[in-house]
Amino acid sequence: MNFFFSCFLFLISVVGYSQCAMCKAVVENSDSGLAEGVNNGIMYLMIFPYILVGVLGYTLYRYKKKQNKN
Repeated sequence: MNFFFSCFLFLISVVGYSQCAMCKAVVENSDSGLAEGVNNGIMYLMIFPYILVGVLGYTLYRYKKKQNKN
């Protein structure tokens, strides 16, 4: 179950490599270096929610595993 969820999150992040409409309009009228920078910035900002959810999930997993031992 956990493996499938991780694969699902990975696939969403790969497909989600795009910009909002305003960012896309600005990038289309400029050079490719700016476009790459905007995409990298978006990916940088989007990684933190995934990390937080992963840490929370791992913490809950460890907590449940510890409770089952006792």
